[in-house]
Amino acid sequence: MDISLRFPLFDNKFPDLNGFIQDLVKAYHTGRMRSWDDLEKGVKGFFTPEQMEQMEVLAPGWRKMASYSDGITLTHVICVFLGMFMLDEFQALSAEQQQLGKWAVLFHDIDKFHIRGKKDTMHAFNSAVIAAKTLPNLGFPMHSSYPELINSWSEYTRRACIPTDIDISPKPDNQKLPKILSGIDDLFGANTPANLITKTILLHISPSIDKNYPTPAPLTDDEIQRFISPNLFPLLKVMMLADNEGWSLFDLEVRNQQKRDALKAFEKFQNLIAKIK
Repeated sequence: MDISLRFPLFDNKFPDLNGFIQDLVKAYHTGRMRSWDDLEKGVKGFFTPEQMEQMEVLAPGWRKMASYSDGITLTHVICVFLGMFMLDEFQALSAEQQQLGKWAVLFHDIDKFHIRGKKDTMHAFNSAVIAAKTLPNLGFPMHSSYPELINSWSEYTRRACIPTDIDISPKPDNQKLPKILSGIDDLFGANTPANLITKTILLHISPSIDKNYPTPAPLTDDEIQRFISPNLFPLLKVMMLADNEGWSLFDLEVRNQQKRDALKAFEKFQNLIAKIK
């Protein structure tokens, strides 16, 4: 079955962006792009006012995301795309999974703020809300109950945090994840394209994979087993590997260390999930 009949393809909705990232891959491999500054220059050249307007129409929140700190998150997101395209783990995915991975990267930081000295610890949950609200407008199938559930689910997800000291960002409340995840099933159906994209975004900083960059609310082994299904696992793995690439692509030592630690962590997660009968 043609996968384009099941859900909208990223490549078809964002042909210019997809082509730009492919050009970046070539520039990286040929040595024409050697640093974050080189990438940033390319990103700023691509995202003209007209291109930004097109992005905002299809992915509301894109302009706001790109506005912080001279576009650092925008450059990061494109670097995540670049890193993902080059991952062996991404190349090993099916054609359908690769399309889902691209959609997840597009939205994974769309509701993230970047303010010096303050961490946006809730951006994964908030970005998942944006994705869940936007995907049906892009043509993704939804459950018949979606219209009556989306607003209450969105509010519950955005408020699923544990307050901390006034100078410290709140952290996600993992005790609310069962209701959030079952709510995604109710919105889109189990294991559907929009379901897997939204869950990947929601959980993309939840498993602990790098001791040098601790997650604000790491999942326990039991939560890994309960919340990450076999269908979700490969997408979340690629998303998180690529997210690391998005900051360390031009620092070979850090990049290699992160990749080793992440693969070791995901081997453990895979073994945990395999124990579920």
